[in-house]
Amino acid sequence: MTFPEFTAEQAQVVARAVRAIQEHAPACEAAQDVTPGAALALSHSGFTRLTVPLEAGGLGAGLGVFARAQAEVGRADASLALILAMHGHVTGAAFQGRSLPPHLLDAVAGAGVRGELLNALASEPELGSPSRGGLPRTVATPDGSGFESGLWFVTGRKTWSTGARALRWALVSAATPDGRVGRYWVDLRSEGVRVEPTWEGALALRGSGSHDVVFDRAPAALQAPPAASHPASSAWFWTAVAATYLGVGEAALDALRRYAHERVPTALGAPIATLPRVQETVGRIGAQLLAARTLLAHATAAWDAQPGAGAVPLIGAAKAVCTNAAVDATDLAMRAAGGGALTAALPLGKLLRDARAGLTHPPGEDAAFTAYGAALLDAPDRA
Repeated sequence: MTFPEFTAEQAQVVARAVRAIQEHAPACEAAQDVTPGAALALSHSGFTRLTVPLEAGGLGAGLGVFARAQAEVGRADASLALILAMHGHVTGAAFQGRSLPPHLLDAVAGAGVRGELLNALASEPELGSPSRGGLPRTVATPDGSGFESGLWFVTGRKTWSTGARALRWALVSAATPDGRVGRYWVDLRSEGVRVEPTWEGALALRGSGSHDVVFDRAPAALQAPPAASHPASSAWFWTAVAATYLGVGEAALDALRRYAHERVPTALGAPIATLPRVQETVGRIGAQLLAARTLLAHATAAWDAQPGAGAVPLIGAAKAVCTNAAVDATDLAMRAAGGGALTAALPLGKLLRDARAGLTHPPGEDAAFTAYGAALLDAPDRA
């Protein structure tokens, strides 16, 4: 099982995004933030159009194509790839699940077509990840009455805001006056919005600029009333995460293979690629990554064939398998490279740190395998 092929235009925007990431990732890592040049390059790559439907001016990527694209940009750099992952999953899920009102879907599509980066901001200091439930402290107040109001004001703080300084728009989750949760379309360049730099010194994803965003009566002219979550939300988010970190693991394998051919110890008189121990390690890494990639391709193909709640548990399991494979790949690559892995000459230290971040995204390993196990027990004839 492999991912679907790109169309010619999809292949072009993915290639441009990879080049942009490769060019700007070192500066973002050094700055521990998204540089203005990186933000501009990501926008100009055209990647923001990838998951916008064809009829709305986009490139119409389904979940399998999106997964393939995210693995490629993740292989270039996890920090900047994750910014694109957030934009792509929010857009893809919104359109496939029709989880936003028509006027808000138009705004999301317009942002993607114009190259304006967006993200859904939901996590908070007290709340943590909203996947575990709970009411946000961030609140939305209408200037009129109810959701018929033409303008809302958002006040609160959101954490882990991937790509904060690079974003133009945010779908902000906030509590309504009646104690439910709505989503509000906020222009992050408007009054009442500021980025608080809280990501410096982070263990991983240093170039992602995942700072806090603080709202002080920030205006939101468009909003989505409280509604039940659609399966597309989980399917697209989990795929975005799984594919990005799969790319990190594949980058570690690439780096180890290059180093194994370049490193020629005097005592050996040949590249370390000739050592059985190194060959075994490369084989283990390659097999794990291929298994993870194949599972993700299978899971996203099942969703594309029949999108719905029944296809979600396998995608969650694929997320857990892909992130674990990335962690194992970077760890084994570090061990095989030896002392050289500790130097800046090899990217393995950075890849090791970035891969660990994949474990923090929902679903957690326990929830992912429990849900998939329950699905298998309910339908034991289906794998």
